[in-house]
Amino acid sequence: MKSQFIRYSLFFIWSVLISLGLWACANIGSPNGGPYDEDPPKFVSSNPVPDQTNYRGKTVDILFDELIQIESPSENVVITPPQTELPIIRANGRRVHIELLDSLQPNTTYTIDFGSSLKDNNEGNFLENYSFAFATGDIIDSLEVSGILLQAENLEPMPGITVGLHQNLADSAFTTTRFVRTTRTNDRGRFVLRNIAPGTYRIYALNDVNRDYRFDQPGEDIAFSDSLVVPSFELTTRQDTLWKDSLTIDTIKTVGYTRFYPDDIRLLLFKERFARQYMTRPRWEDERFFYLTFNAPLDTFPAPRPLNFEPQDSAWYVVQPMNGGLQLNYWLLDSTVYKRDTLVFELTYPESDSLNVLRPTTDTVTLGIRRVPQSKLKRKKKDDDKPEPIQFVSMNVDAPSQMDLFDTVSIDFDAPLLSFDKSQVKLDIMVDSVWEPVDFEFFQDTANILRYYVDRPWKYGEEYHLEIDSATLFSAYGHWNNKFSTEFRIKNEDSYGHLYINIIGIDSSAYVQLLNANDQPVRQSPVKGGGALFMDLKPDKYYARLVVDSNHNGVWDTGDYSERRQPESVYYCPKMFTIMQNFQVEETWNVFATPLERQKPLDITKNKPKEMTKKKRNYKDESKNTSNSNGSTNFLNNTAF
Repeated sequence: MKSQFIRYSLFFIWSVLISLGLWACANIGSPNGGPYDEDPPKFVSSNPVPDQTNYRGKTVDILFDELIQIESPSENVVITPPQTELPIIRANGRRVHIELLDSLQPNTTYTIDFGSSLKDNNEGNFLENYSFAFATGDIIDSLEVSGILLQAENLEPMPGITVGLHQNLADSAFTTTRFVRTTRTNDRGRFVLRNIAPGTYRIYALNDVNRDYRFDQPGEDIAFSDSLVVPSFELTTRQDTLWKDSLTIDTIKTVGYTRFYPDDIRLLLFKERFARQYMTRPRWEDERFFYLTFNAPLDTFPAPRPLNFEPQDSAWYVVQPMNGGLQLNYWLLDSTVYKRDTLVFELTYPESDSLNVLRPTTDTVTLGIRRVPQSKLKRKKKDDDKPEPIQFVSMNVDAPSQMDLFDTVSIDFDAPLLSFDKSQVKLDIMVDSVWEPVDFEFFQDTANILRYYVDRPWKYGEEYHLEIDSATLFSAYGHWNNKFSTEFRIKNEDSYGHLYINIIGIDSSAYVQLLNANDQPVRQSPVKGGGALFMDLKPDKYYARLVVDSNHNGVWDTGDYSERRQPESVYYCPKMFTIMQNFQVEETWNVFATPLERQKPLDITKNKPKEMTKKKRNYKDESKNTSNSNGSTNFLNNTAF
């Protein structure tokens, strides 16, 4: 009996120990799938071999060490010399296959530039700036030139733009023949033209809309350099740092490399002032006005000539330009005209011909409008016992209770007025607790016939009362105005800050624009006496842009290739200006102290570079989270297994 008890006890203890061991094994941690792949694909082999000469084939196969993808190959992979027929480019497992459909030129170096389109299939690690070259002759060209492409007006780095070289130095080559070597800018606006033969070149950038590698459409963005490009190289050295980890340097060693010149080409992209002029579909949606839209702004307003109606008055319409002249609203003032269901009139306006020359064109325009049937209107009136409310002309007055020193009071109406003058507006100022009338400027907006302004030289802390009596304004459609009255106060001086920027390096006509966080100008001041002054600024954060105003017109002007004229130069101040209430800030800006491509602050740069590599994973947290969430389940699963 005693031996049997001992045997059962040992069996129980042994079972408990086995269970505890299994439980401990199950909770050591969850497998995380092994090391995280953070390396891009690596080249293994190819046919032909890299830089092979005298190659006669038309296909290229490149093998990598892992499964790969090509991101938008037709857009991101550039083959030079340019191909007339688009090549076939596809990824298949670990292999990239390229088939050239054009005939190969003799004694020519071909480059397949993948940019940053190659990535591994699983983790998406990009193989950046990868290119492959072969030659159809005895020599493979190996020179390079590089640089950066910026938007001329705002110094934005321009990605995805074609950059090319011409050996023909005539200006006409850019407009009539294809580039001899091309590449495309990366997400930072940078470019590298590889495998160039020795010689002298002109360099261009082209937003190649029709992909013919020449500037043959005036609407395409372009850039050109005034200097010739002569590729060269030198053997030099640089310091390479090897790291033990992210914080500890292992060794710093000097290595030799080939440096290619020029490597600092700077191109400024712009679009010439060009737009084909034509009229789009006219519309009549509100009986009071119809509108015409054009592809480009008009300097003069076409006069419609009635065909199916006879206005009672010669002044039967007024024109309101909208959107900078792209749209023209024709307000109909004659009730015998706007009560019609159909209007037919003749219109003569400038239109671009096949040579892009503006010539007068005459069209017959027919407009119709949908109206509610009179039977429905009468039925609705019978069902509604309440009298119709009085309809006033809509009047929107922009006069906030706290107004800035540099603002004006604007008054907008929803229809043209038969008359509106200064005598119908009353403006009073508070003097010793008494309202006293003051003089002011009153004028109509030259670009908007429905807007008027009330202005005077406001002073800090002044209080005003603005009033327009009822029934003093009458619209073209028989509506009087309702009474309007408001009071507003000009902000005190201590509500503003002041900024003076000393400008170093610019001695020509220029102006400075203060920009908001969206890179939009909020104030502009000319450079006088070596500086730009900005008074009465709202407390905020500002950035600054300087424009060299070559023609003294106060606006930035684009370039013109036919005249070999570059766009007006633009510079950004790398620092941000913080303006606070009742503070005067003086800053000094050396315009040329920072290279142009590094001037624009990243906070207001829209084309920010993409992150090409993934962030590293935190293995400890991954294991801990997985273990905590799956502890009991893992025990059951593992013991069952």
